[in-house]
Amino acid sequence: MSPRLVLATHNAHKLGELRAILAVVPGLDPADVVAAADLGAPEPVEDGVTFAENALLKARALARATGVPAVADDSGLAVDVLGGAPGIFSARWSGRHGDDAANLTLLLAQLADVPAMHRGAQFVCAAALVTPDGYEHVETGVLRGTLTTAPRGTGGFGYDPVLVPDHQPAHATAGPLTCAELTAQEKNAISHRGQAFRALAPVIAARL
Repeated sequence: MSPRLVLATHNAHKLGELRAILAVVPGLDPADVVAAADLGAPEPVEDGVTFAENALLKARALARATGVPAVADDSGLAVDVLGGAPGIFSARWSGRHGDDAANLTLLLAQLADVPAMHRGAQFVCAAALVTPDGYEHVETGVLRGTLTTAPRGTGGFGYDPVLVPDHQPAHATAGPLTCAELTAQEKNAISHRGQAFRALAPVIAARL
């Protein structure tokens, strides 16, 4: 069976997360959703200056290369006192793309003297759908929170261990939890990526 939707990611963690979120798309079976790597699609240069531009760049390239409707996202952490950085450079903040540990270490060192009241930040995600006939649509999601002084939790990926969401699950009675301390279901329910892809879901359903 040919895939009905291809996701512009080579990140296994993100692929699993996106498949779970896209389960809300009516009539879309998880088996119908594949990753760019499964089809041998190359990764385009992400030279946009916004999350939306980079998401569209990736989705356009993937739809063109595969002939299948493509979904891509670009996401990152925007820290208030850093003027919105790392932003679109979140995955390569330390200079090595995808090195989560190095990115976290550098970010926390840069914020070492910043008090809790000024450690506000937000995860931002732009999710784009591009179809082979040229249709394009983008949705955005935001998760506000506060940054910790040290990583906590083993779930998630990226900067999840250092962001404490403003809205906490009811069971967090021992103290606020980071995104990496939430279950996958709890995180997807409030995450920037979950918001963006749930908003995109009816558009995907209408175009498949």
